[in-house]
Amino acid sequence: MRTQQNIEQFGYRQELRRGVGLTDLVFYGLAFMVPIAPFAIFGTVYAQSGGMPALAYLVGMVALLFTAASYAQMVKAFPLSGSVYNYAGRGIAPPVGFMTGWMILLDYILVPCLLYLVAAVAMNASVPDVPVWAWLVVFVAVNTVINLRGIKMTVKLTRIMIVFELVVLALFLLVGLWALLQGKGSGFSLSPLFDADHFSWPVVFAAVSVAVLSFLGFDGISMLVEESTGGSEQVGRAMRLALVLAGVLFIVQVWVAALLVPDPGGLLAHPSDTAFYDAAAVAGGEWLRHVTSLATALSWGLANTMVAQVAVSRLLYAMARDRQLPSFLAKVSVRHSVPANAILLVCLLSVGVGVWMSTRSDGVALLSSLINIGAMVAFIVLHVSVIVHYSLRHGSGRWWPHLLAPLIGAGILVFVVINANVLAQVLGLVWLVLGLLVLATLYVLGRPPALQGMPAGPDRLKRSVPD
Repeated sequence: MRTQQNIEQFGYRQELRRGVGLTDLVFYGLAFMVPIAPFAIFGTVYAQSGGMPALAYLVGMVALLFTAASYAQMVKAFPLSGSVYNYAGRGIAPPVGFMTGWMILLDYILVPCLLYLVAAVAMNASVPDVPVWAWLVVFVAVNTVINLRGIKMTVKLTRIMIVFELVVLALFLLVGLWALLQGKGSGFSLSPLFDADHFSWPVVFAAVSVAVLSFLGFDGISMLVEESTGGSEQVGRAMRLALVLAGVLFIVQVWVAALLVPDPGGLLAHPSDTAFYDAAAVAGGEWLRHVTSLATALSWGLANTMVAQVAVSRLLYAMARDRQLPSFLAKVSVRHSVPANAILLVCLLSVGVGVWMSTRSDGVALLSSLINIGAMVAFIVLHVSVIVHYSLRHGSGRWWPHLLAPLIGAGILVFVVINANVLAQVLGLVWLVLGLLVLATLYVLGRPPALQGMPAGPDRLKRSVPD
């Protein structure tokens, strides 16, 4: 098998079990992104976009389609777990790979913490006798047991949760559209997509910097390339499919919700975490409010966190087997073929950070800011990796996929970062400095970043640049 040979070419053994097909990958990506993800952050996106949440999600989808294209190019060259860590390290240089892995680690480690916290808060609102921290521990324990059972168990449960989310979304859309036809809300209009009175690109990109939180996770599909039955080609196709499907669902649901907002002016002035549920109540009454809020809790607390835990454990595994993180994280369960120690570490971090953040009034906002900035910086480096690896190092004549598309994608993301929340920018810089200190420590200890099996010379061009 060509993919098997490629893994051995880089000095690794095939330890993870191959059993994930195209449909499984798409469902995994959708579960990671959560088809109903906008439910939880709709109020913030609506306010920051000037009442144009559909436009914010459309721009976000287009921006990340460029990123997905760059992922597809790099996963062909390096079909290994580790995502941007491997792509930047092998496409540019190992130290750059370490720093890129460090930045995306901020995203991957904190995403489960955020999801658990949001779900626990939602469940506490429904069952206040059970404290937030207790709900959080329950969600973490359930997902950890499932992930330790193996990737096939995770994929099966992911499909079930996706179906559940799509049923809830279809219910909201049907009731919402019927309500609009009955004259509820503000009626049908294009204002959620474009409103000349509030439009400006800085406003749109500030909203995109929040909206992309819903899309984060499509990139996690690349983490399963060593478990994919179809290798890199299948992974690239699955990323694009999952991103487009999620984007369409996001745009439609926020469009309908925006037309049902009970007090548009008030929401623009004061963003509300319950804005989507308020819109659902306008459409169908309190029963629909409770259905959408419960669906958010279960989706974020089980489906999304389940696959998020898979992704971050694979990143830790990939960095550990290259001796850039403690070696015990590279331990693979013989029985279930999963990185068990990495999964357990994610479990402990999720409980620790999640419980700590549950004591802060700004816990959700703080985690969201950190997650987005880490991902955006890593995606920018990904685009640069495509240009360096293909166009500069190997003189590729394919201008669109190997130069122009990555430049456009990086340019869009740079603009998103510039217009992001100032706190997010500061925290991202602090995390970057910490990464540089860790990198310097590795050099002092005589363990500079190095990646196994990096071909050299003319043979590198032949073997690492796919046809």
